[in-house]
Amino acid sequence: MKETDLKSFLDEKVEKYNRPAFIETDPVQIPKQFSQKENIEIAAFLAATISWGSRPAIIKNAMRLMQLLDNRPYEFITQASANELKTHLEPFVHRTFNGQDLIYFVRSLKNIYENHGGLQQVFETGFQIESSVKSALQYFFRVFFEIPGERTRKHVANVERGASAKRLNMFLRWLVRNDNRGVDFGLWNGIPASALMLPLDVHTGNVARKLNILSRKQNDWKAVEEVTSTLRKFDAADPVKYDFALFGLGIFEKF
Repeated sequence: MKETDLKSFLDEKVEKYNRPAFIETDPVQIPKQFSQKENIEIAAFLAATISWGSRPAIIKNAMRLMQLLDNRPYEFITQASANELKTHLEPFVHRTFNGQDLIYFVRSLKNIYENHGGLQQVFETGFQIESSVKSALQYFFRVFFEIPGERTRKHVANVERGASAKRLNMFLRWLVRNDNRGVDFGLWNGIPASALMLPLDVHTGNVARKLNILSRKQNDWKAVEEVTSTLRKFDAADPVKYDFALFGLGIFEKF
């Protein structure tokens, strides 16, 4: 397929999937329940964190997670006692992410909001280091693990070790993109949409390879850089809108 034809094909799929109906089957529906900025950020971050496995299970468990936070994530994270953390959160399980991991996440988020100005401030400060999402992810990883918790490190992508950071890139897409289509929030303005990186998973990776816009076989950070660089040729201002096309082709059309 010629580059112009491929762009037209992908643009058509973006139009098809980047619409409110997409929310019904996607974890983005979790933060959509909230209106307060901090609640949206925290719900989005936690929903993205457990976004692996079957989508119905992800959504079900993310809904359960919000209930455990009394459906007031920011208030719970900043005010819950150690005993409340234990009694509310310890029973939670999503695949290998368990109650102890969740308690650590809540404690770390409390540290971020009380001592670092919140999630937006952390990611945007990191972005400013090298004007890149990679530096934002590196900085976030360091801040997130300021408090002890070795076991939980496996649940946060470390791009310095080559991780694709699919879930964090999806989280950033949700919070940064602002195209008034009703799916992504566009709450953060300190990271431009042009700098976002594709949330690369098995579905988007397989479709990208079939379309010959990704040659690397591993789904790692180098693959993220390769495929996002190609997508920038189609839309330099908003390359990650094509996540809707690649994901939709893989999940809904079994491309």
